[in-house]
Amino acid sequence: MKILVLPGDGIGPEIVSQAVRVLNHLDQKYALGIALEYGLIGGCAVDATASPFPDETLKKARIAHAILLGAVGGPQYDSLPRAQRPEQGLLAIRKSLNLFANLRPAQVFEELAHASSLKNELVVNLDILIVRELTGDIYFGEPRGIELRNGERVGFNTMIYSESEIKRIAHVAFQSAQKRGKKLCSIDKMNVLEATQLWRDVMIEVAADYPDVSLTHMLVDNAAMQLVRNPKQFDVMVTGNIFGDILSDEASMLTGSIGMLPSASLDENNKGLYEPIHGSAPDIAGQDKANPLATILSLSMMFKYTFNRLDISQEIETAVKSVLKSGLRTRDIASKDDAVIGCIAMGDAVITALGK
Repeated sequence: MKILVLPGDGIGPEIVSQAVRVLNHLDQKYALGIALEYGLIGGCAVDATASPFPDETLKKARIAHAILLGAVGGPQYDSLPRAQRPEQGLLAIRKSLNLFANLRPAQVFEELAHASSLKNELVVNLDILIVRELTGDIYFGEPRGIELRNGERVGFNTMIYSESEIKRIAHVAFQSAQKRGKKLCSIDKMNVLEATQLWRDVMIEVAADYPDVSLTHMLVDNAAMQLVRNPKQFDVMVTGNIFGDILSDEASMLTGSIGMLPSASLDENNKGLYEPIHGSAPDIAGQDKANPLATILSLSMMFKYTFNRLDISQEIETAVKSVLKSGLRTRDIASKDDAVIGCIAMGDAVITALGK
């Protein structure tokens, strides 16, 4: 199991170090033969090489079976030319490795239902999977830029999708729905955007291959409203890159904390990049306050999708649930009377739970 570890910036090194401790524990327990390699991405890569995604990191990523990533970015990089900003490293690794399918579960742990900003009855036992197309759409479309037109600056980007791009993410979404509640809701804006009219047309065509899955459609503005009005109506949602970026972050707050949610970005052979969906949180970096659970849960997805070890995947989830049930909390998921622990102590607790 060749795993490339990219700690990144901000709290990235702290949360990734706890996930690596979990990996090492599992390696010793099951003799998995895990081989870890480390690399640079994001701001730390800019500092060291002037590039947010150095060639050396790409070489290591190509030979790895899976990649564990922390977080990238920080305010000190905001004034750099766009090509050097840390976030470009994320876009580059997704594109270079063809990681087109982003899976973002939004699951509410029973012990944290009270932490959601919504009423308990709306979110308790909530379990949504958002499937986001990750290598197309307005983030990668050409032409793009800022130029002078008629004496003023004009910024422009291109929303574009090919039929083949839509088909391959559609198959991922339908197959994911088959393994869950057999309900798939496709999100678009076909009433004003031709690119998403094609999206809807192709989704309907692919649906013929999956007669056991119920396909519905929803405009993105309505979907944003429905996620906070009645989130349990959804099982699997599939959408394009920009809509998925926004909706998955909205869904994350249904769970009470963005610090609890993992993600997987997969290619056609289930090689994957696994990362928490939160950012680099530079305001708490280096203070042992970060929540490592989303990163640890990303390992659960890694063992599920890339290594096909459903037993270990479930064991990690069970350990996290056990820790939460015991009342241990990092600051971001703590209520007023909860015992607050740090990042390292939370890693200790998960490893102890795994050892039982």
